[in-house]
Amino acid sequence: MKIISWNVNGLRAIAKKKEFWSFLDNVSPDILALQEIKSKENQLTMDVWKPHGYFSYFNSANRPGYSGTAVYSKKEPLKVSYGLGIEKFDSEGRIIEMEFEDFIFFNVYFPNGGQGEERLQFKLEFYEEFLKYLKIRSQENEGIKKGIIVTGDFNTAHTEIDLARPKENENISGFMPCERVWIDKYLENGFVDIYRKFYPDKKDAYSWWSLRTAARQRNIGWRIDYFLITENLVKNIQQVEILQNIIGSDHCPIMVEVAESNNKKDRSI
Repeated sequence: MKIISWNVNGLRAIAKKKEFWSFLDNVSPDILALQEIKSKENQLTMDVWKPHGYFSYFNSANRPGYSGTAVYSKKEPLKVSYGLGIEKFDSEGRIIEMEFEDFIFFNVYFPNGGQGEERLQFKLEFYEEFLKYLKIRSQENEGIKKGIIVTGDFNTAHTEIDLARPKENENISGFMPCERVWIDKYLENGFVDIYRKFYPDKKDAYSWWSLRTAARQRNIGWRIDYFLITENLVKNIQQVEILQNIIGSDHCPIMVEVAESNNKKDRSI
């Protein structure tokens, strides 16, 4: 199963670009998790709302043109849930949770903390509340032994290797110690940053570049998009990749390939 996560910085905008449809046809992910869709379902054309061959799920923000998440899946999930049950977070459409035969999947768009102290605190509280929720889901799942996959735009670079200019950005939201420590906490609670598991020392591996400074051409970027995977699922991960050659957004897609268990009922379209 090929799973891809991509902050598209506007679903309606990227859907107007041929690169998006070429990507969908050529890469053909089994699950495509999108963040920052900035749209509601009734604003989408039919081909974007329900791409051929995919079930589609949307969690849009209440505020127009802001935030939001979506998932296209070739397999129909056993169950789909939205949000944390906390209105101030859920109103921004930041989480889609899906249960499949082999794992529980979360598509998450973590808040940006760069708009002042209030939003920074909002971001830190989101990290805390989502981790609490994951702990609850892990306990509920203990007897079933399904793995958990969390993917999306975390809006934080974890360590110095994860951005091109760490010293210049150590006091900038996205690389502040108070943000980075939350990545540590997720890893301390049974999750693995699967890209760093595969490539612990790889440099210049970024998933976001500023649009203001032609940073992508110079690869002055940040790795802020992740797959965090529970330890019991790591053995099933066959490939991990940052698809830096895919354009269309200020982010590029990230990908994992997961080996599925045998003898599972085929629920594909």
